[in-house]
Amino acid sequence: MQSFDVTTLTAICRELQISWIPSRLEQVYQHDRHTISLALRTLKKRSWLTISWHSQAARLCIGDFPPNTPDTFTFSDQLRHQLNGYTLTSLEMIAPWERVVDLQFAKRPGEPPVWHLFLEIMGKYSNIILTDAKQQIITVGHQVTANQSSVRTVKTGQPYEFPPILTGTLPKLEEPYERWQERISLLPKALKKQMLNSYCGLSPAVAHLMIQTANLDPKQSTDTLRLSDWNRLFDLWQTWLTILVTADFKPGWTEEGYTVLGWGMVKPASEIQTLINQYYRDQINYQTFQQLRHQLLQKLSSLLKKLRVKASNFTQKLQQSIEAGQYRQQGDLLMAYLHLWQPGMKSICLKTFETEEKVEINLNPEKNAVQNAQYLYKKHQKLKRACSIVEPLLAKVKGEIDYLEQVEESLNQLDIYDSPQDLQTIQEIREELIQQNYLKSPTQSSSSYLDESQPCQYITPSGLEVWVGRNNRQNDRLTFCTAGDYDLWFHTQESVGSHVLLRLEPGQKPNEVDLQCAADWAAYYSRARFSKHVPIVYTEPKYVYKPKGFKPGMVIYKREKLLWGQPHKTQTYLKNQGETKN
Repeated sequence: MQSFDVTTLTAICRELQISWIPSRLEQVYQHDRHTISLALRTLKKRSWLTISWHSQAARLCIGDFPPNTPDTFTFSDQLRHQLNGYTLTSLEMIAPWERVVDLQFAKRPGEPPVWHLFLEIMGKYSNIILTDAKQQIITVGHQVTANQSSVRTVKTGQPYEFPPILTGTLPKLEEPYERWQERISLLPKALKKQMLNSYCGLSPAVAHLMIQTANLDPKQSTDTLRLSDWNRLFDLWQTWLTILVTADFKPGWTEEGYTVLGWGMVKPASEIQTLINQYYRDQINYQTFQQLRHQLLQKLSSLLKKLRVKASNFTQKLQQSIEAGQYRQQGDLLMAYLHLWQPGMKSICLKTFETEEKVEINLNPEKNAVQNAQYLYKKHQKLKRACSIVEPLLAKVKGEIDYLEQVEESLNQLDIYDSPQDLQTIQEIREELIQQNYLKSPTQSSSSYLDESQPCQYITPSGLEVWVGRNNRQNDRLTFCTAGDYDLWFHTQESVGSHVLLRLEPGQKPNEVDLQCAADWAAYYSRARFSKHVPIVYTEPKYVYKPKGFKPGMVIYKREKLLWGQPHKTQTYLKNQGETKN
C-alpha cells in the first residue's frame, strides 16, 4: 500500500485550506478504532472529513458519508463533547516535511483556538491527540506508555510534545546541482535506495516515479549514470520541490497506485480528495476482505471437519443398530442349544434355524450360557433404542453440513475483491454465521455497509436479466422477496449453489437460449463450476418453499424441470455483453 507521504499531505492541506477553512463542526462519527469522520459545514457546502491513524493507511481527506450504524466508541464521544459547535479555523502542518497536522478549533472565526486536534502520520506510530489551548492532552486515539516507547509517551493529562524532529538532510529548492549530485553519488549503490538514504521527506513512491520519469532504472547503480542522466533527474527534483511551493498538483492514477505530481499517470483524477479517499478506501476494503474471507474459510473448515466426524460416528452407530437383529438371533440360538455349552468356552459355533448355516458366537468365559444370552438380548435392545435416537441426530448434522457447505461455496465464489459490494457481501455472510451461533458476536460493531449488498446481474442473449445471489441472505431475498409471479427460479440439482432468477415481464416467455443462459449461470455459481455439464432444475418461484426451522438459503422445491448447464459458456456471455456496451 502506498504511504501517505509529505507530498500528498501538502497537496491535501492546501486544498482543505482553500475550501474548508473556516467551517463549522456539526458531528463526529468513528468508523473503527483508527478512523473518524468530522461533519464540516461552510456557507456553501457540507461534507465529511476523514481522519485516520491506521498503521498502513493513515490519512486526511474529504471522504464518504458514514454508515447508518451506531457509533459505540468512547474516543468519538469525547470529541463530540468537546468540539461540537466549534469552528475549524486553521489546518496546518506543524513544520515543513513533518507529517503532523494541527487542526485548530475556535468558537468563531478570528478568535484564538480553544482546542487543537493533532494528527500524527508516522506509520505504525500514527496517532490522533486532542489538546486544550495550553496543549494539555484531553484524549488520544491510543495511549502510549513508557513500556511501549522510551522516546515519547502520549497519555491523557500530560503536556503534549511534538514528535522528535527529523535529523537527516531535508530537500531544498536552493540546493545547487553539484552538492545534490555529490550527496546522492557518494556511494555506488542502487539509485532509488541512495536517494532515500540521502534525504528525509522523500517517499519511496515519489522517488520511484521521479526515476522512472527520467527513463532510469530504480535499481541502477549511481556510478553508472551519465551526465545527461543526472541533469534529467535534477530537473525533475527541482520540479517536485517547485510544485510543493506553488501547489500546482496534478492528481491521477498510476499503474501501482496514485500520484499528485502528474508523473507516470495512466488516468487523471478530477480532485485530489476523491483520489486519496478512493485509493485508501479500496486498499482498506481489500485488506479487510482478504482477512475476513480467510478467517471465515478457516472457521468453516474447522466446523465442517468436526461435523463430518460426528456424522461418521452417527452413521456407524446407525449401521450397528440396523444389525441389532443378529444379536437377538445369537441369543435365541444360545438358549436353544444350552446343552452344547461348556464352562470356559470363548466361542461356540451353532446352526441357524432357517438355513442351518453355522454361526460363530463370541462368549464371555466367566459367564454361563444363560448369562451370555442375556448379554446378547440387552445389546440388541440397546442398539434398537439407539436407532430412534441416532436417526434424528444424524439428520440434524447432515442438515448443518449442507448449510455450511452452501456458505463455504459462497465464500469460494467470492475469491477476488472488485468493488465495495464484495466486502458488503462477505460481511453479510459473517453476520449470518453470528446469527446462526457459529461465530461469536464482536464487542464492537465493525459493520461498514449502508445498505444490503446486491446480487450479480447479467443479460441473456435476448436481453433478459439474470440475477444471481452471492450469499444466503441474497438467496433468500431473491427467492422470497424479489421474485415475481412470472420469473423463473434456477438451482443446481442436489448440489450446493446460488439461487438464480430469470426476470420476466407479465406475458413474456423465455426462449431456449434464455433458459440455457440462466442454467449456465446457475452452474457457474455452484460447487460444480469446473464440470463440463451440470444438472440444473428450474421452476416457478411459487413452488419454492422454506419449511419452518430451515437455515438461511436452504429451500425445497417441486414441479421442477431439468436442464444441463455449461459453466464455461459464461465467459462468452460476459465477452458479448462487454462488446454490446462498447
